[in-house]
Amino acid sequence: MVNFGKRVVKYRILILILSILLLIPAGLGYLNTRINYDVLTYLPDDIETMQGQDILVNDFNTGAFSMFIVDGMEDKDVSALKAKIEQVDHVEKVLWYDSISDIRVPRSMLPDKLYDVFNSDTGTMMAIFFDEGTSADGTMDAIAEIRSFAGKQCFLSGMSAVVTDTKNLAEKETPVYVLIAVILAVIVLAVTMNSFFVPLLFMLSIGIAIIYNLGSNYFLGEISYITKALAAVLQLGVTLDYSIFLMHSYEEQQIRYEGDKHRAMAHAISQTFSSILGSSITTIAGFIALCFMTFTLGLDIGIVMVKGVILGVFACVTILPSMILCCDKLIEKTKHKPFLPDICRLSDKVTKRYKIYVILFLILLFPAIYGNNHTQVYYNLDETLPKDLPSIIANEKLKEDYDMNTTHMILVDSSVPSSATRKMLKEMDQVDGVKWALGLDSMIGSNIPEDMIPDSVTEALKNEDYQLVLVNSEYKVATDKLNAQIKELNQILHSYDKGGMLIGEGPLTADLIDITDKDFKTVSAVSIGIIFLIILILFKSISLPVILVSVIEFAIFINMGIPYYMGTKLPFVASIVIGTIQLGSTVDYAILMTTRYKRERNHGAEKYDAITTAHRVSAQSIMVSALSFFAATIGVGVYSNIDMISSLCILMARGALISMVVVIFVLPSVFMVFDKVIVKTSKGFLPK
Repeated sequence: MVNFGKRVVKYRILILILSILLLIPAGLGYLNTRINYDVLTYLPDDIETMQGQDILVNDFNTGAFSMFIVDGMEDKDVSALKAKIEQVDHVEKVLWYDSISDIRVPRSMLPDKLYDVFNSDTGTMMAIFFDEGTSADGTMDAIAEIRSFAGKQCFLSGMSAVVTDTKNLAEKETPVYVLIAVILAVIVLAVTMNSFFVPLLFMLSIGIAIIYNLGSNYFLGEISYITKALAAVLQLGVTLDYSIFLMHSYEEQQIRYEGDKHRAMAHAISQTFSSILGSSITTIAGFIALCFMTFTLGLDIGIVMVKGVILGVFACVTILPSMILCCDKLIEKTKHKPFLPDICRLSDKVTKRYKIYVILFLILLFPAIYGNNHTQVYYNLDETLPKDLPSIIANEKLKEDYDMNTTHMILVDSSVPSSATRKMLKEMDQVDGVKWALGLDSMIGSNIPEDMIPDSVTEALKNEDYQLVLVNSEYKVATDKLNAQIKELNQILHSYDKGGMLIGEGPLTADLIDITDKDFKTVSAVSIGIIFLIILILFKSISLPVILVSVIEFAIFINMGIPYYMGTKLPFVASIVIGTIQLGSTVDYAILMTTRYKRERNHGAEKYDAITTAHRVSAQSIMVSALSFFAATIGVGVYSNIDMISSLCILMARGALISMVVVIFVLPSVFMVFDKVIVKTSKGFLPK
């Protein structure tokens, strides 16, 4: 690797020119990468609810729908507004009670159910069907256009409206995330390192790697908005260590090769690459574990972050050294004494008082595990957003004025007789929490002949293969009541049509709960297994993988247990991925200390001296790394109005600090207790 380092030094100007030129295609790739704002689309394609969604698009030309509430408007004006909405691109159909009969027809001639569905004491409501999916660009464009001409007394509810608001909010906030992360990280680095200018070089180097990563997402087709929002911040947090390692190594090599900075940098590159190889592999392993999720949002985050870590390593050993050498004079001019406490006294105290920290570990272990196992999560995507968004206001109004929370769609075989369908709908009407069950037959009633129904209405609800039934529920998505209701509705449906499908946001979310519960166990097992194996190979030890993984898992339990004791619910994504991210990104702290502990024991140092030296040498680097990770994520966590992103960032920030404290205080204490076991079960801990 020294020869590689020499080439980097030799061609540093060319490397910088090429790195800048590559920003052009990367930037274009970033701008042209589609963003998916509907996390439910990451459910497996082979489940019934997802297959039903495809049938809606293919057979009914309907991918999404929204309830549109109008208050304080005359029927004739509502009818005119409806006609205007029907002209909007990607609006397939609009159903109101005038779709069945002229609004001049007396109410007494209409079925009571039909009129009650579309009207309340304060206004009326219509159903808007779109020809593309919930999160399709066409659907979101249509919603934006409808909102542009709808008055203040109009409210557009439904999942598509929520997705549109999520998009608008995320696009506004994401640039701010990066800015906050960079500013806070620069402040921490400026304080903890010996130059005010070096942190800027770190940010430029990592920033280039981030743009490369985001640009290469173009080849994936699309990424989720969560991945887009977190990728830059997370890549900054997990790869910043590598830059710190390089700079520290360069400073050490300058002492060794005094007066020859080029040679010093070549050796620093070689040493850094060797050091961060194991570190990056464990981080990559954590993100690879996410790829084993059935809920493919994990795959989305995993692939992007694996690329990010690899590109971060590449930038660290090529672009950053070139920048440092080219800006050497500025670095020298901005040098200062780091504002960090002396670690020497702390190191002595930790090893001397190791029994105290072991006891504290044992005391905190059980409440940490209990809190981790009992932290509550939520799956309702509405809850991740601010309450003042138009879609959230509309959904709340739908609940207050119409006693409606969730709308299910049912696909029934067209061969099922009308009489059986009517009977089925009556049974569904009796299910707890069902506001109404509405199909073509129930809309027609006895007073309106079927041949008088417009073709547009008939085609919207029935074709050669399927008939579409709408069932509205008083219960909220992801609640136990709604999930029980879904089971009962399915039982009724399958008694009339074994191949019938119950689809929509409610059933999709119910599947999400089942699938992600299994994913959590899978991801945890895979991440622990892979990292356990890496540590085993790295240290050629049976005991160390158990100790290091246990220590970081303890930190994770504390981090995930805190929300339970604070009475806070977490979004489901956070509960699944945070353990893997924290394990993969902070186990490096433990590996760094263990590596030095092994080296000291191998050189003949006794237990106490080896552990104290390992702590003294590594604790400061661990603090700088953890504080930088904390700085890169905490600002985003505090600022973001999207709870899905805010919770993840706060958990990552807090997790970095907790892992830092645990590694600095608990890990050396555990080494003191199990030193004999470690030496006997590991290679390289005794002098040759």
